[in-house]
Amino acid sequence: MIIVYHKNNTITAVAVGNAVVDALPSGSIVSGILQLAKQHPDDILIWCHDDLKQVLDTSRILKLFHHKKLLFSYRTSEGNFLDSSIGYAEESIYIKVNKKVTYPTWQMSSEVGAVHTSVLNACRSAFSEKDSLDYFLNSFAKRAMPAGLFCYSEPRLIAADASISETQKLGKADVFRFVKQHYKSRWILLLLMNLFLHKREFPLAAFLKSVFYKSRTFKKSNLSNIAIQSSKQVVNTASIDVIIPTIGRKKYLYDVLKDLAAQTHLPEKVIIVEQNPLPGSTSELDYLDAETWPFAIKHIFTHQAGACNARNVCLSHTTSEYVFLADDDNRFEPDLIEKVFDRFRQFGAECLQISYPQPKEKIKKRPVYQYPNFGAGNAFVRRSCLQDVAFNMAFEFGYDEDKDFGMQLRNKGFDILYLTDLQIVHLKAPMGGFRTKPVLLWSDAEIPPKPAPTVMLYLRQYYTKEQISGYKTNLYFKYYKYQHIRNPFPYYKAFSKQWESSVFWARKSEELS
Repeated sequence: MIIVYHKNNTITAVAVGNAVVDALPSGSIVSGILQLAKQHPDDILIWCHDDLKQVLDTSRILKLFHHKKLLFSYRTSEGNFLDSSIGYAEESIYIKVNKKVTYPTWQMSSEVGAVHTSVLNACRSAFSEKDSLDYFLNSFAKRAMPAGLFCYSEPRLIAADASISETQKLGKADVFRFVKQHYKSRWILLLLMNLFLHKREFPLAAFLKSVFYKSRTFKKSNLSNIAIQSSKQVVNTASIDVIIPTIGRKKYLYDVLKDLAAQTHLPEKVIIVEQNPLPGSTSELDYLDAETWPFAIKHIFTHQAGACNARNVCLSHTTSEYVFLADDDNRFEPDLIEKVFDRFRQFGAECLQISYPQPKEKIKKRPVYQYPNFGAGNAFVRRSCLQDVAFNMAFEFGYDEDKDFGMQLRNKGFDILYLTDLQIVHLKAPMGGFRTKPVLLWSDAEIPPKPAPTVMLYLRQYYTKEQISGYKTNLYFKYYKYQHIRNPFPYYKAFSKQWESSVFWARKSEELS
């Protein structure tokens, strides 16, 4: 274990194991860290601000590294290194960081953090030693995260609440530089536009200066030679329940059950919530009793339609160690569950998302990576993660109920990894014939809401103020060509009324859920 202590952009001390090193590395902090990584190619490297030396929890840090492809950091002060205006350039879950739990994000901090030296050595060609430590860490994580480096804000790096005497934040010029180097070029123009529209700022000099920066690249193959085999035990009994909401897809559900019956690792129980909103209707799933199945089936029939309610009912009947959240129009290979458990053990993960192509769709293979979304038809989750987690009924019959479910998991400290080497084919079967059009709160609204109120609800819960404003700007341009008002100013007035209608109904649905 190597610890680099620093203050005022200078390395103040280095400890290797229990010994303090007399000769400090030369050059910048970044240069010093890279020198130490080269000298110690198979070790954990920790950086720590001098003010946090007394609360650094090295024993816990060692436990956190259950495999090598991990990058942790924590910022004790409010906000992040990057100015909040970065939200105008990125619509993702990585901007609004929950600092109370282990939370996936590329937003790193120089205050305290840790990485395995093999990762730094493998990616050395992607680094600039001229960067400050904060800029270096954010740039590295931003590019390496999609390539399979697992990056987290981790409060357990320190043993007690603390703060440092100096904090650094990027100025607007550096935010423009970061956007130019890590996003498509159009985003610096959108950043400038959003700053003017929403904050009445117009940093033209910062914008013009950023034009001349080159985009930073990252080879996904940099990390490919670092194998992952987690030391974390996440599988004990390896029992699993399958939950399936269904409505009007008798034949397709039968095929799903047959695929489950053919599994080399059988589920303990399959929980089916069958919906039919027609009064007096009864179950059409006669094969549940007519055939013999190699697992228990819990069948619940209800006249209440809605995927959120159906999945919540399913979840309430789960008892196994893991849960497979499936759809009634899935198809998969006989060894799917067996291979999923192999991946749980390999990555030490508790939530996995499986690739979900439609028939004949080709999925591009890529390393396992942290998934920013969640799909309720192709997910495997450890049941202990689901305590106090449920599908929010405010999203019923709308959009983003599964994304909201995923965010509930993340805000409890559970990351979601995405696998492209395993597949569940999503047939996208036609809807059942007895479905009825739901009556939503805003169905008869005088001003039709845009975006859908459930989308607005998701934005308000999980996006920063700047992200929401940036989303509004992007939506304005996205729908301009589809509407009949050609004058952009009257269109903006009409668009704003629809936006406010969406905000109103999002609040109302949240109150009533």
